[in-house]
Amino acid sequence: MAAAVTSPAPAVVWAFAAAACVKLLLIPTYRSTDFDVHRYWLALTHALPARRWYTDASSQWTLDYPPFFAYFSRLLALPAPLVDASLVSLPVPDAPPSFAYLLYLRLTVAFSDLLLLVSVLLLATGAHRRRRPFLALALVLWSPALLAVDHVHFQYNGFLLGLLLLSLHFLEQGRDLAGGVVFAALLCSKHLFLVAVPVYFVYLFRHYCCGRGVVRGLGRLVLMGSGVASVFAAAFVPFLYYGQMQQLFNRMFPFGRGLCHAYWAPNFWVFYITLDKILAFLLRRLGFNIQIPEASFTGGLVGNSSPFAVLPKVTPITTFLLVILAMSPCLMKALSKPQPRHIIRWVSYATTCGFMFGWHVHEKAALHFTIPLALIAMDSLEDTKHYFVLSIVSCYSLFPLLFENQEYPIKVLLLLTYATLMWVGFSSHYAANFAQQEKKVNGSDIIIKKNSFVGWISCSYLLGIVAIELWSQVFHHYVFGNRLPFLPLMLVSLYCGVGMMYSWMWQLAWIVRHT
Repeated sequence: MAAAVTSPAPAVVWAFAAAACVKLLLIPTYRSTDFDVHRYWLALTHALPARRWYTDASSQWTLDYPPFFAYFSRLLALPAPLVDASLVSLPVPDAPPSFAYLLYLRLTVAFSDLLLLVSVLLLATGAHRRRRPFLALALVLWSPALLAVDHVHFQYNGFLLGLLLLSLHFLEQGRDLAGGVVFAALLCSKHLFLVAVPVYFVYLFRHYCCGRGVVRGLGRLVLMGSGVASVFAAAFVPFLYYGQMQQLFNRMFPFGRGLCHAYWAPNFWVFYITLDKILAFLLRRLGFNIQIPEASFTGGLVGNSSPFAVLPKVTPITTFLLVILAMSPCLMKALSKPQPRHIIRWVSYATTCGFMFGWHVHEKAALHFTIPLALIAMDSLEDTKHYFVLSIVSCYSLFPLLFENQEYPIKVLLLLTYATLMWVGFSSHYAANFAQQEKKVNGSDIIIKKNSFVGWISCSYLLGIVAIELWSQVFHHYVFGNRLPFLPLMLVSLYCGVGMMYSWMWQLAWIVRHT
Protein backbone atom coordinates (compact mmCIF):
# COMPACT_ATOMS: atom_id res chain seq x y z
CA MET A 1 0.00 0.00 0.00
CA ALA A 2 2.85 2.38 0.84
CA ALA A 3 4.42 1.79 -2.55
CA ALA A 4 1.15 2.64 -4.23
CA VAL A 5 0.89 5.89 -2.29
CA THR A 6 4.40 6.99 -3.19
CA SER A 7 4.18 5.92 -6.83
CA PRO A 8 4.84 8.88 -9.14
CA ALA A 9 2.75 7.36 -11.95
CA PRO A 10 -0.47 9.36 -11.29
CA ALA A 11 1.45 12.63 -11.09
CA VAL A 12 3.40 11.83 -14.28
CA VAL A 13 0.19 10.97 -16.15
CA TRP A 14 -1.32 14.23 -14.90
CA ALA A 15 1.74 16.12 -16.18
CA PHE A 16 1.41 14.40 -19.56
CA ALA A 17 -2.31 15.28 -19.70
CA ALA A 18 -1.53 18.92 -18.91
CA ALA A 19 1.05 18.96 -21.71
CA ALA A 20 -1.51 17.35 -24.05
CA CYS A 21 -3.92 20.23 -23.37
CA VAL A 22 -1.21 22.69 -24.40
CA LYS A 23 -0.59 20.65 -27.55
CA LEU A 24 -4.27 20.91 -28.47
CA LEU A 25 -4.11 24.68 -28.10
CA LEU A 26 -1.14 24.76 -30.48
CA ILE A 27 -2.97 22.99 -33.33
CA PRO A 28 -3.82 26.16 -35.33
CA THR A 29 -0.32 27.67 -35.01
CA TYR A 30 2.36 28.14 -37.65
CA ARG A 31 3.74 25.01 -39.26
CA SER A 32 7.03 24.73 -41.11
CA THR A 33 7.87 22.95 -44.34
CA ASP A 34 8.42 19.87 -42.16
CA PHE A 35 4.62 19.65 -42.06
CA ASP A 36 4.63 19.34 -45.85
CA VAL A 37 7.44 16.79 -45.62
CA HIS A 38 5.54 14.46 -43.30
CA ARG A 39 2.30 15.15 -45.16
CA TYR A 40 3.99 13.84 -48.32
CA TRP A 41 5.58 10.87 -46.54
CA LEU A 42 2.18 9.71 -45.29
CA ALA A 43 0.80 9.82 -48.82
CA LEU A 44 3.95 8.25 -50.29
CA THR A 45 4.02 5.25 -47.95
CA HIS A 46 0.28 4.68 -48.31
CA ALA A 47 -0.13 5.14 -52.06
CA LEU A 48 3.08 3.50 -53.34
CA PRO A 49 4.66 0.09 -52.71
CA ALA A 50 7.79 -0.01 -50.55
CA ARG A 51 10.06 -0.57 -53.56
CA ARG A 52 9.23 2.98 -54.74
CA TRP A 53 9.57 4.83 -51.44
CA TYR A 54 13.22 5.78 -51.91
CA THR A 55 13.11 6.27 -55.68
CA ASP A 56 10.01 8.44 -56.05
CA ALA A 57 10.96 12.03 -56.88
CA SER A 58 7.54 13.47 -57.68
CA SER A 59 7.99 15.91 -54.78
CA GLN A 60 10.90 17.92 -53.46
CA TRP A 61 10.19 16.38 -50.04
CA THR A 62 11.81 13.04 -50.81
CA LEU A 63 11.94 10.38 -48.08
CA ASP A 64 15.33 10.64 -46.33
CA TYR A 65 14.72 8.85 -43.02
CA PRO A 66 15.55 5.16 -42.40
CA PRO A 67 12.97 2.44 -43.19
CA PHE A 68 11.46 2.09 -39.71
CA PHE A 69 10.31 5.70 -39.85
CA ALA A 70 8.82 4.98 -43.28
CA TYR A 71 6.94 2.04 -41.73
CA PHE A 72 5.85 4.37 -38.93
CA SER A 73 4.48 6.83 -41.51
CA ARG A 74 2.70 3.95 -43.23
CA LEU A 75 1.08 3.01 -39.92
CA LEU A 76 -0.07 6.57 -39.29
CA ALA A 77 -1.55 6.68 -42.79
CA LEU A 78 -3.83 3.66 -42.31
CA PRO A 79 -6.81 5.47 -40.74
CA ALA A 80 -6.13 8.70 -42.65
CA PRO A 81 -8.64 8.06 -45.52
CA LEU A 82 -11.44 7.95 -42.96
CA VAL A 83 -10.64 11.57 -42.08
CA ASP A 84 -9.70 13.06 -45.43
CA ALA A 85 -8.94 11.09 -48.58
CA SER A 86 -6.51 13.76 -49.77
CA LEU A 87 -4.22 12.87 -46.84
CA VAL A 88 -2.98 9.83 -48.71
CA SER A 89 -3.38 10.87 -52.33
CA LEU A 90 -0.53 11.51 -54.75
CA PRO A 91 0.37 14.01 -55.92
CA VAL A 92 -0.21 15.93 -52.70
CA PRO A 93 -2.69 18.75 -53.37
CA ASP A 94 -1.20 22.24 -53.61
CA ALA A 95 -4.16 23.75 -51.79
CA PRO A 96 -3.81 24.48 -48.07
CA PRO A 97 -4.91 21.52 -45.95
CA SER A 98 -8.40 21.42 -44.51
CA PHE A 99 -8.88 21.71 -40.76
CA ALA A 100 -9.59 17.97 -40.55
CA TYR A 101 -6.38 17.33 -42.47
CA LEU A 102 -4.40 19.58 -40.14
CA LEU A 103 -6.05 18.16 -37.02
CA TYR A 104 -5.26 14.59 -38.01
CA LEU A 105 -1.57 15.25 -38.58
CA ARG A 106 -1.23 17.29 -35.39
CA LEU A 107 -2.92 14.52 -33.40
CA THR A 108 -0.57 11.88 -34.83
CA VAL A 109 2.31 13.77 -33.21
CA ALA A 110 0.47 14.03 -29.88
CA PHE A 111 -0.54 10.35 -30.03
CA SER A 112 3.02 9.20 -30.77
CA ASP A 113 4.14 11.03 -27.60
CA LEU A 114 2.55 8.18 -25.63
CA LEU A 115 5.83 6.30 -26.11
CA LEU A 116 7.61 9.17 -24.39
CA LEU A 117 5.12 8.91 -21.49
CA VAL A 118 5.74 5.16 -21.15
CA SER A 119 9.50 5.69 -21.11
CA VAL A 120 9.26 8.44 -18.50
CA LEU A 121 7.06 6.24 -16.29
CA LEU A 122 9.63 3.44 -16.52
CA LEU A 123 12.46 5.88 -15.76
CA ALA A 124 10.68 7.07 -12.62
CA THR A 125 12.83 4.47 -10.91
CA GLY A 126 16.49 4.83 -11.82
CA ALA A 127 19.53 2.66 -11.29
CA HIS A 128 19.66 0.76 -7.98
CA ARG A 129 15.90 1.30 -7.57
CA ARG A 130 16.43 4.96 -6.73
CA ARG A 131 13.25 6.96 -7.26
CA ARG A 132 13.60 10.08 -9.34
CA PRO A 133 11.95 13.34 -8.24
CA PHE A 134 8.68 14.11 -9.99
CA LEU A 135 10.04 17.46 -11.17
CA ALA A 136 12.83 15.75 -13.13
CA LEU A 137 10.21 13.67 -14.97
CA ALA A 138 7.96 16.67 -15.56
CA LEU A 139 10.88 18.58 -17.07
CA VAL A 140 10.93 16.02 -19.88
CA LEU A 141 7.19 16.12 -20.58
CA TRP A 142 6.94 19.91 -20.31
CA SER A 143 10.05 20.78 -22.31
CA PRO A 144 9.23 24.03 -24.18
CA ALA A 145 11.77 23.13 -26.87
CA LEU A 146 10.04 19.82 -27.52
CA LEU A 147 6.61 21.48 -27.56
CA ALA A 148 7.81 24.15 -30.00
CA VAL A 149 9.62 21.80 -32.37
CA ASP A 150 7.02 19.02 -32.46
CA HIS A 151 3.71 20.75 -31.93
CA VAL A 152 4.32 24.08 -33.66
CA HIS A 153 7.19 23.61 -36.11
CA PHE A 154 6.05 19.99 -36.67
CA GLN A 155 8.17 16.89 -36.15
CA TYR A 156 7.99 13.57 -34.29
CA ASN A 157 10.88 13.99 -31.84
CA GLY A 158 8.77 12.94 -28.86
CA PHE A 159 8.29 9.49 -30.37
CA LEU A 160 11.99 9.14 -31.25
CA LEU A 161 13.17 10.40 -27.87
CA GLY A 162 10.75 7.96 -26.29
CA LEU A 163 12.70 5.16 -27.99
CA LEU A 164 15.98 6.62 -26.75
CA LEU A 165 14.73 6.91 -23.17
CA LEU A 166 13.29 3.40 -23.31
CA SER A 167 16.71 2.09 -24.34
CA LEU A 168 18.37 4.05 -21.52
CA HIS A 169 15.86 2.64 -19.04
CA PHE A 170 16.77 -0.92 -19.99
CA LEU A 171 20.48 -0.16 -19.68
CA GLU A 172 19.99 1.46 -16.27
CA GLN A 173 18.19 -1.64 -15.06
CA GLY A 174 20.93 -3.95 -16.36
CA ARG A 175 18.82 -5.31 -19.23
CA ASP A 176 21.54 -4.70 -21.79
CA LEU A 177 20.19 -6.92 -24.54
CA ALA A 178 16.83 -5.12 -24.57
CA GLY A 179 18.59 -1.75 -24.42
CA GLY A 180 20.77 -2.60 -27.41
CA VAL A 181 17.86 -3.89 -29.49
CA VAL A 182 15.71 -0.82 -28.77
CA PHE A 183 18.62 1.45 -29.67
CA ALA A 184 19.03 -0.44 -32.96
CA ALA A 185 15.33 0.22 -33.64
CA LEU A 186 15.96 3.91 -32.93
CA LEU A 187 18.83 3.99 -35.43
CA CYS A 188 16.56 2.40 -38.03
CA SER A 189 14.04 5.18 -37.33
CA LYS A 190 16.35 8.20 -37.31
CA HIS A 191 19.99 7.87 -38.27
CA LEU A 192 21.08 11.12 -36.58
CA PHE A 193 21.36 9.12 -33.34
CA LEU A 194 24.36 7.31 -34.89
CA VAL A 195 26.56 9.68 -32.91
CA ALA A 196 25.73 7.68 -29.76
CA VAL A 197 26.87 4.37 -31.33
CA PRO A 198 30.47 4.53 -29.99
CA VAL A 199 29.26 4.86 -26.39
CA TYR A 200 26.66 2.13 -26.83
CA PHE A 201 29.18 -0.21 -28.47
CA VAL A 202 31.89 0.28 -25.84
CA TYR A 203 29.47 0.10 -22.92
CA LEU A 204 27.59 -2.97 -24.12
CA PHE A 205 30.76 -4.81 -25.11
CA ARG A 206 32.39 -4.11 -21.76
CA HIS A 207 29.35 -4.45 -19.49
CA TYR A 208 27.40 -7.20 -21.26
CA CYS A 209 30.07 -9.34 -22.91
CA CYS A 210 33.32 -9.00 -20.95
CA GLY A 211 34.29 -10.31 -17.52
CA ARG A 212 32.14 -13.44 -17.74
CA GLY A 213 34.59 -15.96 -19.15
CA VAL A 214 35.54 -16.48 -22.78
CA VAL A 215 32.77 -18.91 -23.71
CA ARG A 216 29.96 -17.04 -21.99
CA GLY A 217 31.32 -13.71 -23.22
CA LEU A 218 31.38 -14.92 -26.81
CA GLY A 219 27.88 -16.30 -26.41
CA ARG A 220 26.63 -12.93 -25.19
CA LEU A 221 28.44 -11.14 -28.02
CA VAL A 222 26.75 -13.41 -30.55
CA LEU A 223 23.38 -12.91 -28.84
CA MET A 224 23.70 -9.13 -28.85
CA GLY A 225 24.97 -9.12 -32.42
CA SER A 226 22.11 -11.35 -33.53
CA GLY A 227 19.51 -9.15 -31.85
CA VAL A 228 20.87 -5.95 -33.37
CA ALA A 229 21.40 -7.59 -36.79
CA SER A 230 17.81 -8.84 -36.76
CA VAL A 231 16.53 -5.30 -36.27
CA PHE A 232 18.66 -3.93 -39.09
CA ALA A 233 17.66 -6.84 -41.31
CA ALA A 234 13.97 -6.11 -40.73
CA ALA A 235 14.60 -2.50 -41.73
CA PHE A 236 16.97 -2.77 -44.67
CA VAL A 237 16.74 -6.25 -46.22
CA PRO A 238 13.59 -5.43 -48.27
CA PHE A 239 15.40 -2.49 -49.86
CA LEU A 240 18.52 -4.57 -50.37
CA TYR A 241 16.29 -7.01 -52.25
CA TYR A 242 14.96 -4.14 -54.36
CA GLY A 243 18.53 -3.06 -55.14
CA GLN A 244 18.02 0.38 -53.59
CA MET A 245 20.66 0.49 -50.86
CA GLN A 246 22.80 3.05 -52.71
CA GLN A 247 19.82 5.30 -53.29
CA LEU A 248 18.67 4.87 -49.69
CA PHE A 249 22.06 5.82 -48.25
CA ASN A 250 22.41 8.77 -50.60
CA ARG A 251 19.10 10.05 -49.26
CA MET A 252 20.10 9.48 -45.63
CA PHE A 253 23.60 10.97 -45.84
CA PRO A 254 23.55 13.99 -48.19
CA PHE A 255 27.04 15.27 -47.38
CA GLY A 256 26.80 17.80 -50.20
CA ARG A 257 24.50 19.97 -48.07
CA GLY A 258 27.47 21.67 -46.46
CA LEU A 259 28.90 22.13 -42.99
CA CYS A 260 26.08 24.24 -41.58
CA HIS A 261 22.34 24.42 -41.82
CA ALA A 262 20.60 27.56 -43.10
CA TYR A 263 20.33 28.79 -39.52
CA TRP A 264 23.67 28.20 -37.84
CA ALA A 265 23.29 25.78 -34.95
CA PRO A 266 24.93 27.21 -31.79
CA ASN A 267 27.97 24.93 -31.82
CA PHE A 268 31.74 25.08 -32.34
CA TRP A 269 31.44 25.81 -36.05
CA VAL A 270 29.61 29.09 -35.56
CA PHE A 271 32.78 30.44 -33.90
CA TYR A 272 34.96 28.97 -36.67
CA ILE A 273 32.84 30.59 -39.39
CA THR A 274 32.71 33.92 -37.57
CA LEU A 275 36.48 33.92 -37.09
CA ASP A 276 36.92 33.27 -40.81
CA LYS A 277 34.69 36.23 -41.65
CA ILE A 278 36.52 38.53 -39.22
CA LEU A 279 39.94 37.50 -40.54
CA ALA A 280 38.80 38.01 -44.13
CA PHE A 281 37.50 41.48 -43.29
CA LEU A 282 40.69 42.51 -41.48
CA LEU A 283 43.03 41.16 -44.17
CA ARG A 284 41.10 42.96 -46.89
CA ARG A 285 41.36 46.19 -44.91
CA LEU A 286 45.13 45.62 -44.70
CA GLY A 287 45.35 45.34 -48.46
CA PHE A 288 45.40 41.57 -48.97
CA ASN A 289 43.49 40.13 -51.91
CA ILE A 290 40.99 37.92 -50.12
CA GLN A 291 38.19 36.39 -52.15
CA ILE A 292 34.93 36.55 -50.19
CA PRO A 293 32.63 33.56 -50.87
CA GLU A 294 29.10 34.24 -52.02
CA ALA A 295 27.55 32.88 -48.82
CA SER A 296 27.96 35.38 -46.01
CA PHE A 297 26.38 36.69 -42.82
CA THR A 298 23.54 38.13 -44.85
CA GLY A 299 22.73 34.93 -46.68
CA GLY A 300 23.61 32.13 -44.32
CA LEU A 301 25.46 29.01 -45.38
CA VAL A 302 23.36 26.98 -47.73
CA GLY A 303 24.58 24.90 -50.64
CA ASN A 304 27.01 22.23 -51.63
CA SER A 305 30.16 23.60 -50.01
CA SER A 306 31.51 25.25 -46.89
CA PRO A 307 32.71 28.67 -48.08
CA PHE A 308 35.73 29.85 -46.10
CA ALA A 309 37.86 32.77 -47.16
CA VAL A 310 40.88 32.33 -44.86
CA LEU A 311 40.57 29.27 -42.62
CA PRO A 312 40.90 25.73 -44.02
CA LYS A 313 37.81 24.15 -45.52
CA VAL A 314 36.10 21.68 -43.21
CA THR A 315 35.22 18.24 -44.59
CA PRO A 316 32.86 15.55 -43.24
CA ILE A 317 35.82 13.37 -42.22
CA THR A 318 37.26 16.28 -40.21
CA THR A 319 34.04 16.67 -38.25
CA PHE A 320 33.84 12.90 -37.71
CA LEU A 321 37.36 12.79 -36.25
CA LEU A 322 36.64 15.79 -34.01
CA VAL A 323 33.49 14.14 -32.67
CA ILE A 324 35.37 10.92 -31.85
CA LEU A 325 38.23 12.88 -30.28
CA ALA A 326 35.84 14.90 -28.11
CA MET A 327 34.04 11.70 -27.12
CA SER A 328 37.19 9.70 -26.30
CA PRO A 329 37.36 10.53 -22.54
CA CYS A 330 33.81 9.25 -22.16
CA LEU A 331 34.62 6.11 -24.17
CA MET A 332 37.63 5.39 -21.96
CA LYS A 333 35.48 5.76 -18.85
CA ALA A 334 32.83 3.41 -20.27
CA LEU A 335 35.55 0.93 -21.23
CA SER A 336 37.41 0.97 -17.91
CA LYS A 337 34.46 1.06 -15.52
CA PRO A 338 31.03 0.58 -17.12
CA GLN A 339 28.32 1.54 -14.65
CA PRO A 340 24.58 1.58 -15.46
CA ARG A 341 24.04 4.63 -13.24
CA HIS A 342 26.21 6.73 -15.57
CA ILE A 343 24.76 5.60 -18.91
CA ILE A 344 22.33 8.53 -19.28
CA ARG A 345 25.17 10.97 -18.68
CA TRP A 346 27.51 9.21 -21.12
CA VAL A 347 24.96 9.00 -23.93
CA SER A 348 23.94 12.63 -23.38
CA TYR A 349 27.58 13.67 -23.62
CA ALA A 350 28.04 11.66 -26.84
CA THR A 351 25.09 13.41 -28.48
CA THR A 352 26.44 16.75 -27.20
CA CYS A 353 29.74 16.02 -28.97
CA GLY A 354 27.82 15.30 -32.17
CA PHE A 355 25.93 18.56 -31.82
CA MET A 356 29.05 20.62 -31.10
CA PHE A 357 31.37 19.23 -33.79
CA GLY A 358 29.19 17.32 -36.28
CA TRP A 359 28.49 17.94 -39.97
CA HIS A 360 25.40 19.90 -41.02
CA VAL A 361 23.93 19.93 -37.53
CA HIS A 362 20.36 21.11 -37.11
CA GLU A 363 19.61 23.32 -34.11
CA LYS A 364 16.79 20.91 -33.19
CA ALA A 365 19.39 18.21 -32.44
CA ALA A 366 19.93 19.85 -29.04
CA LEU A 367 16.87 17.89 -27.93
CA HIS A 368 18.94 14.71 -28.14
CA PHE A 369 20.86 15.67 -25.01
CA THR A 370 18.71 18.24 -23.22
CA ILE A 371 15.83 15.77 -22.81
CA PRO A 372 17.92 12.92 -21.27
CA LEU A 373 19.82 15.39 -19.08
CA ALA A 374 16.51 16.53 -17.56
CA LEU A 375 16.26 13.11 -15.92
CA ILE A 376 19.47 13.67 -13.95
CA ALA A 377 19.00 17.42 -13.45
CA MET A 378 18.35 16.92 -9.73
CA ASP A 379 21.01 14.31 -9.02
CA SER A 380 23.19 17.02 -7.49
CA LEU A 381 23.30 20.78 -7.04
CA GLU A 382 25.90 21.03 -9.81
CA ASP A 383 23.63 19.11 -12.18
CA THR A 384 20.81 21.50 -11.36
CA LYS A 385 22.94 24.58 -12.02
CA HIS A 386 24.06 23.14 -15.34
CA TYR A 387 20.61 22.07 -16.52
CA PHE A 388 18.97 25.36 -15.56
CA VAL A 389 21.31 27.28 -17.87
CA LEU A 390 21.40 24.65 -20.63
CA SER A 391 17.63 24.23 -20.91
CA ILE A 392 17.01 27.97 -21.21
CA VAL A 393 19.80 28.50 -23.73
CA SER A 394 18.83 25.53 -25.89
CA CYS A 395 15.20 26.61 -25.96
CA TYR A 396 16.09 30.20 -26.82
CA SER A 397 18.34 28.98 -29.64
CA LEU A 398 15.21 27.55 -31.27
CA PHE A 399 13.36 30.89 -31.30
CA PRO A 400 14.30 31.64 -34.95
CA LEU A 401 12.40 28.49 -36.01
CA LEU A 402 9.13 30.18 -35.04
CA PHE A 403 9.60 33.44 -36.90
CA GLU A 404 6.01 34.54 -37.49
CA ASN A 405 4.67 37.36 -35.32
CA GLN A 406 1.61 35.48 -34.08
CA GLU A 407 3.82 32.76 -32.58
CA TYR A 408 6.13 35.18 -30.76
CA PRO A 409 4.07 35.38 -27.53
CA ILE A 410 3.73 31.58 -27.55
CA LYS A 411 7.45 30.81 -27.61
CA VAL A 412 8.22 33.49 -25.04
CA LEU A 413 5.45 32.26 -22.73
CA LEU A 414 6.57 28.63 -23.06
CA LEU A 415 10.15 29.50 -22.14
CA LEU A 416 9.23 31.82 -19.25
CA THR A 417 6.78 29.27 -17.83
CA TYR A 418 9.40 26.53 -17.94
CA ALA A 419 12.07 28.77 -16.40
CA THR A 420 9.67 29.73 -13.62
CA LEU A 421 8.80 26.08 -13.03
CA MET A 422 12.48 25.22 -12.70
CA TRP A 423 13.19 28.19 -10.44
CA VAL A 424 10.34 27.40 -8.05
CA GLY A 425 10.82 23.63 -8.17
CA PHE A 426 14.58 23.66 -7.71
CA SER A 427 14.40 26.30 -4.98
CA SER A 428 11.79 24.31 -3.05
CA HIS A 429 13.75 21.08 -3.47
CA TYR A 430 17.02 22.46 -2.15
CA ALA A 431 15.34 24.51 0.56
CA ALA A 432 13.76 21.30 1.89
CA ASN A 433 17.10 19.46 1.71
CA PHE A 434 18.80 22.35 3.49
CA ALA A 435 16.22 22.22 6.28
CA GLN A 436 16.78 18.47 6.72
CA GLN A 437 20.54 18.94 6.86
CA GLU A 438 20.15 21.64 9.50
CA LYS A 439 18.15 19.26 11.68
CA LYS A 440 20.81 16.56 11.39
CA VAL A 441 23.56 18.84 12.66
CA ASN A 442 21.50 20.84 15.13
CA GLY A 443 23.49 21.47 18.27
CA SER A 444 26.85 20.69 16.67
CA ASP A 445 29.58 23.01 15.45
CA ILE A 446 29.10 21.99 11.83
CA ILE A 447 28.10 24.87 9.57
CA ILE A 448 26.10 24.17 6.42
CA LYS A 449 26.31 26.74 3.68
CA LYS A 450 23.08 27.26 1.79
CA ASN A 451 23.79 27.18 -1.93
CA SER A 452 21.94 28.90 -4.72
CA PHE A 453 21.58 26.97 -7.95
CA VAL A 454 22.13 30.14 -10.04
CA GLY A 455 25.42 31.98 -9.56
CA TRP A 456 26.04 35.56 -10.62
CA ILE A 457 27.90 34.51 -13.77
CA SER A 458 25.04 32.29 -14.93
CA CYS A 459 22.50 34.94 -14.02
CA SER A 460 24.40 37.61 -15.97
CA TYR A 461 24.69 35.34 -18.99
CA LEU A 462 20.98 34.52 -18.97
CA LEU A 463 20.10 38.21 -18.67
CA GLY A 464 22.23 38.73 -21.76
CA ILE A 465 19.64 36.72 -23.68
CA VAL A 466 17.18 39.54 -22.99
CA ALA A 467 19.63 42.02 -24.52
CA ILE A 468 20.12 39.84 -27.60
CA GLU A 469 16.37 39.50 -28.04
CA LEU A 470 15.78 43.26 -27.66
CA TRP A 471 18.42 43.93 -30.29
CA SER A 472 16.94 41.36 -32.68
CA GLN A 473 13.34 42.46 -32.28
CA VAL A 474 13.68 46.23 -31.79
CA PHE A 475 17.03 47.95 -32.23
CA HIS A 476 18.44 46.13 -35.26
CA HIS A 477 15.71 47.53 -37.50
CA TYR A 478 16.29 51.10 -36.31
CA VAL A 479 20.09 50.88 -36.67
CA PHE A 480 20.45 48.95 -39.94
CA GLY A 481 17.02 49.07 -41.52
CA ASN A 482 16.83 46.31 -44.13
CA ARG A 483 20.59 45.80 -44.21
CA LEU A 484 22.34 42.77 -42.67
CA PRO A 485 19.17 40.70 -42.18
CA PHE A 486 21.24 37.71 -41.06
CA LEU A 487 22.93 39.61 -38.21
CA PRO A 488 20.23 38.92 -35.57
CA LEU A 489 20.36 35.17 -36.34
CA MET A 490 24.15 35.24 -36.16
CA LEU A 491 24.04 36.94 -32.75
CA VAL A 492 21.59 34.36 -31.43
CA SER A 493 23.80 31.53 -32.70
CA LEU A 494 26.98 33.05 -31.28
CA TYR A 495 25.51 33.91 -27.89
CA CYS A 496 23.78 30.55 -27.48
CA GLY A 497 26.95 28.89 -28.76
CA VAL A 498 28.75 30.21 -25.66
CA GLY A 499 26.21 28.46 -23.44
CA MET A 500 26.42 25.26 -25.46
CA MET A 501 30.22 25.26 -25.28
CA TYR A 502 29.95 25.72 -21.52
CA SER A 503 27.59 22.74 -21.33
CA TRP A 504 29.93 20.55 -23.38
CA MET A 505 32.94 21.47 -21.22
CA TRP A 506 30.96 21.05 -17.99
CA GLN A 507 29.77 17.58 -19.00
CA LEU A 508 33.30 16.59 -20.01
CA ALA A 509 34.77 17.78 -16.70
CA TRP A 510 32.06 15.98 -14.70
CA ILE A 511 32.62 12.71 -16.56
CA VAL A 512 36.39 12.88 -16.14
CA ARG A 513 36.16 13.63 -12.41
CA HIS A 514 33.20 11.60 -11.22
CA THR A 515 32.66 8.53 -13.44
